[in-house]
Amino acid sequence: CQMNISDGELMQGVLASDGYEIVDRPEDADVVLVNTCAIREHAERRVLGRVSQLNGIKLERPDLVIGVTGCMAQRMGESLLEDAPYVDLVMGPDGYRTLPEQLRELVPAADSADAPSGSPGATAPRPSRTSRAGSPARQLAVLGMNREENYEGLEMRRTSDVAAWIPIQRGCDHRCTFCIVPYVRGPEKNRRAEDVLDEVRALGAAGTTEVTLLGQTVNSYSAGEWSFPRLLREVSRLPGIRRVRFTSPHPNDVTPELIAVMAEEPNVCEQLHLPAQSGSNRTLKRMLRRYTVESFLEKVERVREGVPDIALSTDIITGFPGETEEEFEQTLELMRRVRFDDAFTYKYSLREGTPATRFPEGDFIDGEVAQRRLEELIRVSRDIQREINRTEVGRVEEVLVERSAREPGQVMGRTRRNKVIAFAGDASLIGSYHRVELVATTGPTFSGRPAGAADEAPGLQRTA
Repeated sequence: CQMNISDGELMQGVLASDGYEIVDRPEDADVVLVNTCAIREHAERRVLGRVSQLNGIKLERPDLVIGVTGCMAQRMGESLLEDAPYVDLVMGPDGYRTLPEQLRELVPAADSADAPSGSPGATAPRPSRTSRAGSPARQLAVLGMNREENYEGLEMRRTSDVAAWIPIQRGCDHRCTFCIVPYVRGPEKNRRAEDVLDEVRALGAAGTTEVTLLGQTVNSYSAGEWSFPRLLREVSRLPGIRRVRFTSPHPNDVTPELIAVMAEEPNVCEQLHLPAQSGSNRTLKRMLRRYTVESFLEKVERVREGVPDIALSTDIITGFPGETEEEFEQTLELMRRVRFDDAFTYKYSLREGTPATRFPEGDFIDGEVAQRRLEELIRVSRDIQREINRTEVGRVEEVLVERSAREPGQVMGRTRRNKVIAFAGDASLIGSYHRVELVATTGPTFSGRPAGAADEAPGLQRTA
């Protein structure tokens, strides 16, 4: 989840400002934090497996502090401390500002001759505020939700100089019946537009040329007199910024004003992630999505009229309680009709605390049936993606190089339309823009060859 990536950068910044050094291996750490997602059960099982592995290190180094942060931590709360007694800290998404303070309660004091003041092992722990009786070690649960917390004023430790995630919104006011987000991140909280613009302005001055505005339903953003289309337009015009993206929007807030900004501003990328979730009106109603298939298709048509070269991606859930075979076929029909460039497909995962758990027991889909539908959905999605990408072989695209590729002597980057390209080059190209001819595709990715010289300055503003 992009918000998780952003929260990870935030926590690293908070810890670095308190004197912590970020290390590459858990074996070298005094504190290990596992930042988590709660959207699907599979993700939570992976987290439990990961912290169990970390306990192997802790058995050899009992002073190691293991923390679980994020949405899963908020959802499971203190029960996580009971299920995994080797976990010392459970912290929800609104607690990160106090992370150093909480760790000082957990990290054992270090010998002053061995550790400088302010290092992770230098501060003696105070008595725990919320320790559990009978626990083999001090444990803390920081689970309060703060309607005002948007982490303004805290510096993030960005993991990339090439592109940056810019959270403009936290939480969600929608109550989709399958979704845990409103219950673990709280209601929608929007940052001040001036603060967002200052952050992006600083990134542009430092050489970052691509930013992605981030929110749970990012295009519902509203702060004072600022709407999302207005903010998007102003961000795209800031010096040094060459590409602007945003995710994830809600279909209901794809307005004519937003489409106009995407069409008119040359630095807004021709890419839109538009979560459909289902192609059945009955299922959409049970999901509480507040749109119909017909209104969704109308939004798609308007977007394609305004931005003809737009690349569309989506989210789709199959196996939702009560979904019939006919309704599943309607979802496949939606996929074939819209022809998304990419799709993130999921099998419904029951999340305790969400309204969908209260559906009649007989509505829940047999696991084998749901898996069969998911496999068919993936097959249809990949076939469409492969067909689309084959028609794009031969195009020349602007590519921002993001990293070295797995194949030696190659680099990876993305086009404005979010297509992934690998082509010949070395790490010196990272952060620069190149015109690349698409010469072949494997389905989801392309191979390419340079079609011209790199831009002299990657921070140059693109003109229409």
